[in-house]
Amino acid sequence: MSQKTNDFTKWYIETIQKADLMDYTAVRGCIAFKPDGYELWEHIQAAMDKRFKETGHRNAYFPMLIPESFFQKEKEHIEGFSPELPWVTEAAGEKLEERLALRPTSETMVGQLYSDWIKSYRDLPVLINQWANVFRWEKKTLPFIRTSEFLWQEGHTAHADEEEARTETMQMLDIYKEVVENLLAIPVYDGQKTPLERFAGAVDTFSIEAMMQDGKAVQAGTSHYLGTKFAEGFNIRYLNKENKHEYVHTTSWGTSTRLIGSVIMVHGDDQGLVLPPKIAPTQVVLIPVGPWKKNPAIIEKLDEVFAALKAKGYRVRLDDSDQSPGFKFNEWELKGVPVRIELGPRDLDNSQALMKARDGDEKIAVPLDAVVEHVEKELEMMQKRLYDKAKAFRDDNSHTHLNSLDDLKQHIAEAEKNGTVAGWILAGWCGSDACEEQVKEETKFTTRNIPFNPPAEKNTCICCGEEAKHAVWFARAY
Repeated sequence: MSQKTNDFTKWYIETIQKADLMDYTAVRGCIAFKPDGYELWEHIQAAMDKRFKETGHRNAYFPMLIPESFFQKEKEHIEGFSPELPWVTEAAGEKLEERLALRPTSETMVGQLYSDWIKSYRDLPVLINQWANVFRWEKKTLPFIRTSEFLWQEGHTAHADEEEARTETMQMLDIYKEVVENLLAIPVYDGQKTPLERFAGAVDTFSIEAMMQDGKAVQAGTSHYLGTKFAEGFNIRYLNKENKHEYVHTTSWGTSTRLIGSVIMVHGDDQGLVLPPKIAPTQVVLIPVGPWKKNPAIIEKLDEVFAALKAKGYRVRLDDSDQSPGFKFNEWELKGVPVRIELGPRDLDNSQALMKARDGDEKIAVPLDAVVEHVEKELEMMQKRLYDKAKAFRDDNSHTHLNSLDDLKQHIAEAEKNGTVAGWILAGWCGSDACEEQVKEETKFTTRNIPFNPPAEKNTCICCGEEAKHAVWFARAY
């Protein structure tokens, strides 16, 4: 295994391949999700879906092929996505009269249909979510983090007025934050995107941003207030209680399989994956040790432990393969399994098993009749430890003391010289696109978001030195 500190990207790619999460395919930028990799997505999906439905949303499905004319109805939207769109131009041996895009996102298809579905105030609000795949022909790809085809969910809602739509926008951002922090054990900064970074066609975009162990940022989820832009483009109007036609206010929001990459980049170590217990495909692995084949009682006892854990709803595996214990330990550590239980002849005689947490160094002896209780407690503690460790790393590498572009350049140069993480910086910003673009051009640091609760006040713009309108997180990003 490569070490994270030597080459983070190489370590990441080796880790996800050796842990058997994915494989490359014959199509550039498109990966195959192997069962463990897809199960990570299933656990994320289940948690999100539960929360969506609790807030009144229902799932639907929209076509993957979108006519080119649909994109023309919202000019800002097509300009934002045009460079990344793959097109279908021929079918059944004949050239199509109109090109069809493989969806990069579904606002246009949804808008066209909502214009037929929504007629009266009685039809509102429309609260729909879609689980789907999308295509964006990326120039530079990285499995899970940025691929030409990826899996995601996209919510599309329509409301009678701005207040209700904005409430929806923030509600969904809060759900994203709760799931990412509680399920994935990844701390995030929530806030508003700058105009240059907001979604193409949105009035306002809000995001949650996560810091990886190399100090780079991943946009972990976004929620957009679209105003009436798409409603006007697609003529989505409703008859209000006064019998007057009004445009609906729409929102869209999404998270994707880049969350899988984020989990790996935030928690992994030089031995491989370290998976938060709540999403790990296998939460507990049971391994017989010593001359266990000569002692059937060992497997019999592990079968009992397996059944007890299974009955409590834990995802558990019994590894009774012919490989050596050392090989098995390394293999399951590489896969990030949170808890390992070992049982050998001496342990059986002492009515105990040895338990080891993936993020710890020590094995502890636990009574055989209390294994389930100890596993339950250890999984809960590990989930919290991983979050606390990730938050401590993020906080240690979130810098608030840099006040000028020269300060930032010097900070980056020192980090590169010392082989340390440059991290993120909270800086003042005057609000001008020119200053934001200059910082990006000279440092490759982009604005992540304007945090709702900045940890410090910033009075002057990092670029021009004029009065700051906002405190903004800057970082290099995936």
